[in-house]
Amino acid sequence: MVKYNHYNTQFTPKLCWVGETQKICYDTREEAEVAAKVAQYDHGAPELTVYKCEYGDHWHLSSKTA
Repeated sequence: MVKYNHYNTQFTPKLCWVGETQKICYDTREEAEVAAKVAQYDHGAPELTVYKCEYGDHWHLSSKTA
């Protein structure tokens, strides 16, 4: 399912290169934690952890446990 914003264009999240992959950026820790819970509930994802990006002032999700 493709989601569109109010201008009827496809929504593209802000991404950041982490290693060899691009990850979605979250502005706050709380936003990332909610996204992790939604992914776990809606998509059956494994438990995800949240970490601060070393390259910018944002947060990412990881399936690795600390």
